[in-house]
Amino acid sequence: MINLFIGYDAGEKIAYHVLSQSIIKYSSGPVRITPLYLPNLQNIFFREKVPNQSTEFAFSRFLVPHLSNFEGWSVFMDCDMMLRTDIQELNSLYDSKYAVQVCKHDYVPRQNVKFRGAKNEAFPKKNWTSFMITNNSKCKELSLQYVHDATGLELHQLKWINEQSIGELPQEWNWLVGEYDYNEKAKNVHFTLGGPYFTDYKNCDYSDEWFEIYKETVKIDL
Repeated sequence: MINLFIGYDAGEKIAYHVLSQSIIKYSSGPVRITPLYLPNLQNIFFREKVPNQSTEFAFSRFLVPHLSNFEGWSVFMDCDMMLRTDIQELNSLYDSKYAVQVCKHDYVPRQNVKFRGAKNEAFPKKNWTSFMITNNSKCKELSLQYVHDATGLELHQLKWINEQSIGELPQEWNWLVGEYDYNEKAKNVHFTLGGPYFTDYKNCDYSDEWFEIYKETVKIDL
């Protein structure tokens, strides 16, 4: 069973639900989906939001190994994504020699501002941690104390492990909409600048597919 965690932002509720539906729709096997919603984590996570934090789950994503009891494999996804393939394909990509596996983006953002007016800052390893496979027994550096105290760059630039422990996934698993050109073969698209649920991005690449999943999500058969 895929053990999946999705970042949850109260300002993008629909993004979480549509992503979940896209996962369920295409999956050929069972998947356990856990939202990382800060009020649900208040007994263990007290970190305050920082000025340049664009989502509520900027830091809580690094709790995944702890929430998995540092056992087995887990997957983390930002909520502003949409799966276009069977998530069970990830099972064949797990590689036990790595602590974390990510899409190693190397790009300069095309825009300085993204959704809700947040700064779209450039930094090494940007968006690497927006989609992660974690080999939880090798991520014990991510203690509750460390996740509370480490800087954003220490966490997102994966400075808590050495470079040899970071495995690479095909870019199609975290295809950056608006930063990369349209790719029919993208397995998971990431609306990193803003999803179709925002007026300014309603006509972005893959928006037609997103709205189809949205319709399925809210439809009730009478």
